[in-house]
Amino acid sequence: MSRITFLRVRPAAEINEIAARTRHKEGTSTLEFVDPTDVQLASTLKGGILPVAVGASALNPVAWVASPAEALELASRGVGGWQITVMDEGSRSEVLDAIARSKASYLRTRRSNVVEAAELASLPGLEIEVSVFVDTVQDAVHAVGCGASDLLLRDWETSQIGELRDILSDHTLIERTAVPLTVTVDTARSTFDSTQFAAYLNQADASGAMRPHYEWAPGRDAAPPIPASRVSAQWLDSAWVQGQAPQQLSGASLEIRAILERSLADTAPTRDEMETLFRGRGDDLDAIAWTADQLRKRRVGDRVTYVVNRNINYTNLCYFKCGFCAFSKGPKSLNLRGDPYLMSVEDVVARSVEAWQAGASEVCLQGGIHPDFTGDFYVDVVEGIKGAVPEMHVHGFTPLEVWQGAETLGMTVKDFLAMLQAAGLGTLPGTAAEILDDDVRRFLCPDKITTSEWAEVMITAHELGLRSTATIMFGHIDSPTSWANHFEVIRNVQRRTGGFTEIVPLPFVHMGAPIYLRGLSRPGPTWDEIVLMHAVARLAFDGLIDNIQASWVKLGLDGGAKLLEAGANDLGGTLMNETISRAAGASHGQEVSAEDFEGLIIGAGRQPARRNTLYGIVQETHAPAGHS
Repeated sequence: MSRITFLRVRPAAEINEIAARTRHKEGTSTLEFVDPTDVQLASTLKGGILPVAVGASALNPVAWVASPAEALELASRGVGGWQITVMDEGSRSEVLDAIARSKASYLRTRRSNVVEAAELASLPGLEIEVSVFVDTVQDAVHAVGCGASDLLLRDWETSQIGELRDILSDHTLIERTAVPLTVTVDTARSTFDSTQFAAYLNQADASGAMRPHYEWAPGRDAAPPIPASRVSAQWLDSAWVQGQAPQQLSGASLEIRAILERSLADTAPTRDEMETLFRGRGDDLDAIAWTADQLRKRRVGDRVTYVVNRNINYTNLCYFKCGFCAFSKGPKSLNLRGDPYLMSVEDVVARSVEAWQAGASEVCLQGGIHPDFTGDFYVDVVEGIKGAVPEMHVHGFTPLEVWQGAETLGMTVKDFLAMLQAAGLGTLPGTAAEILDDDVRRFLCPDKITTSEWAEVMITAHELGLRSTATIMFGHIDSPTSWANHFEVIRNVQRRTGGFTEIVPLPFVHMGAPIYLRGLSRPGPTWDEIVLMHAVARLAFDGLIDNIQASWVKLGLDGGAKLLEAGANDLGGTLMNETISRAAGASHGQEVSAEDFEGLIIGAGRQPARRNTLYGIVQETHAPAGHS
């Protein structure tokens, strides 16, 4: 199954920010200008659209469309081939020389010349896509049949794009931005100026393709854009939204179907196969979700669990500078969301007693790394809680807090964990993982512990008999490559220790996050990326970790319920007074009741069960007649 990309582009002359925003709302992602001025470039970017220059004179567009001679000039100025489209004009030798020496990504030709352009592009030593403007679905189908692999669309309706997708069902149709899908965040960061980079990140998904044209994002008080009879929201036309997903694996591409068939035969995907799955789109995604649902049935049946717990975020003061965190405050940040605070040990204990009296079996302890903290604070908190409510399970302290606590006391990680365990610590949350790929961490959380240090804490804890969760926080500057790396780290630890109880994907909530507000991250994952994260987790950890949790805090209850169709079997905790997600702008997250969870689970046709932290079943509720 070959890939066909398309770009929703319009030529432009004069433009202002308001006009650019209008075009953006209509679906246009790129405007092309002949020799654009700086004002035109700036207005286009402010309107959420990427500007492209026709001709080589402009110094700072996002990309260029150039004649063969101009393409060579751009290359001599150090412009990367991924920013260059060569016009198919002049002699064959001139065009060939330009595309070969500039390493241009696209050869733009006329509809009447697609066959010749495709033959040229197929020469050894070239990696270039044949690009052509098409006005109708019939034009597009004919161009693809002649060898075009990139379609330029002016003023196409959503329904036309859906019709084209369905006709080209033997191909994977992907909308792109003004630059190729192969462009990485690192490349964009090192090439674009700050305004261009922010505009690009607002358009691109984790695979470098164009994000779907909906306003929903994790944390927003809005229903996820979920079709009724499928899980993928890749397309917005009525044929997709109202249609049925292909049955089982029938809609999957050959490569992905082979991986899924092996998964159903109890062979988990390799690291590289996980990356392939993470790049699945549309019908592939529905097939991945179906497979994950089959493995969920095998491992845990129809039971969906939850825990009654309370989050206690004991301080929002932190001396680490994680770009994604909207929760932590410095002492001069009174103008941000909420005042800096620090609870006393007595305050934490009092909240734990309240939680026990309200029926909670767990308190989850997480907070900022206060500059005055030593490891003694963490020990004192655990001892205080266990002294007041001995039966309360204390689920506390990320690997970062453990690392910092050990360091401040001059102890090894092992000795400090043993001290916490002796004080009554039950389990560790797997947060502070974010993305376990140091190439991402150096931009996302540069002063935080490294991947190996996170793993060191977890392996040590597991060897001491302390179990933990494992998380991944995704949708910012990460990619399928880093997601696969992250899962492989978790698998390596789990094969060694068996100490992880669950996988918890945490979609990035962007609205209040500093890294987003500075124009340095994407606005959270797309819905399809969220589905993929849960579904691929089920496949990747099959036989290693049975429980995949959906974060209703980030997605709302409806979003969490839909993920029960994609491999998830746990909805997490009731979370009395959760504040971290809400600080980032989430509209969900304060608290739900056990009755809320049970009604949701029964409505999804599953069996609700209240659990404890270690997945022991505390109470099982039998669905009423008619729900099964």
